[in-house]
Amino acid sequence: MEAVRFSDKQRRALRWWQTDGRRYDAVICDGAVRSGKTFSMGLSFFLWAMSSFDGQQFGVCGKTILSLRRNVLQEIVPVLRKLGMTCTEKRSENLVVVCSGKRRNRFCLFGGKDESSAALIQGSTFAGVLLDEAALMPRSFVEQACARCSVAESKLWLDCNPEGPNHWFYREWICKAREKRALYLHFTMADNPVLTEEIRARYETCYSGIFYRRFVLGEWVAAQGLIYDFFERETFCAATPEGEMERWRVSVDYGTANPASFGLWGLRGGVWYRVEEYYYNSRMEGRQKTDAEYVEDMRKLIRERKVETVVADPSAASFITALRQAGFSVEKADNNVLDGIRTTADALKSGKIVICEGCEDCLREMEGYCWESGNRDAPKKENDHAMDDLRYFAMSIAKPQGGGFAATWVEREM
Repeated sequence: MEAVRFSDKQRRALRWWQTDGRRYDAVICDGAVRSGKTFSMGLSFFLWAMSSFDGQQFGVCGKTILSLRRNVLQEIVPVLRKLGMTCTEKRSENLVVVCSGKRRNRFCLFGGKDESSAALIQGSTFAGVLLDEAALMPRSFVEQACARCSVAESKLWLDCNPEGPNHWFYREWICKAREKRALYLHFTMADNPVLTEEIRARYETCYSGIFYRRFVLGEWVAAQGLIYDFFERETFCAATPEGEMERWRVSVDYGTANPASFGLWGLRGGVWYRVEEYYYNSRMEGRQKTDAEYVEDMRKLIRERKVETVVADPSAASFITALRQAGFSVEKADNNVLDGIRTTADALKSGKIVICEGCEDCLREMEGYCWESGNRDAPKKENDHAMDDLRYFAMSIAKPQGGGFAATWVEREM
């Protein structure tokens, strides 16, 4: 097996159960993205389980089963096999069976995406649980998973990237690590020996503001000030390119009493340009429009262009139906606000999306889009309708099948 380099912090995460197993019942790792915490935690968990138990069941939890397979299993299973273990994944059962010599243990996979997820894990009995990206899971799910560890000598592994200082995981686990008999390890990018200085520098340019402090510096800080604090028209705004576009899309934030905002996007040379937009404020105009009228307004925006899909506000059920009945292909947008804002910022800074001159409503909102006061990780809900359709679009091209770009918000889970 080829040698794998580990930093001192990674070695501590790998071996804590050997050196401090009697002192601690859990290990908590937080900090910067790409700091190596997920790999060292996952490998530590499986090595501990296979060294300490036989015939037992363990829980392996992520935000979703898909992210768990990508972030943990894809990295860890090949290493376990090189160490002489056999790993058999039964996808239909969300189960991985690992054998080492005569020892055989079962690892059950769970996704903790919402409050209902706690019911999936209820009733199980585990000898240990690994919770990858614990801060992205509901408190009810994390607490239910921990409560399932009733086998003697059971232990917990929890890792995450920082969120806000009032987040329940920070208050209940990190601030109370000693009370919970948990070893707390804080990671930075310097704790990952695989990263070169050039790669670290690249990650530092991917984030700004709150996301820089959280995902590069690894701080649990509150959101405040302008959301796109780096944005300047002179740098990030451009004239509409001349000539034909390769592909066309439309992004939609639907409103009746609130404004409706449509963005028309064209792809040229790997860059998506917001070339035109539609914005209707019923309060200012003194009249609400019907779905049929909005469909006609979209036709006028598109004109003769061949639009491959309309990325629409997922809550706009009636308008989505009207669009489909009118012959449009409609994709319901991913409405994860924080991931959407982070993905939009990455795309703007990397030049993968450009707001063209003339899209004044989008530019106006961009320059005033700010965080809610009071340590809330949420944008202020005013003058944000073009901002919503903008992040819907950014999230749509961040998907592998979208033909856009590989977003760094995916990498934060690693």
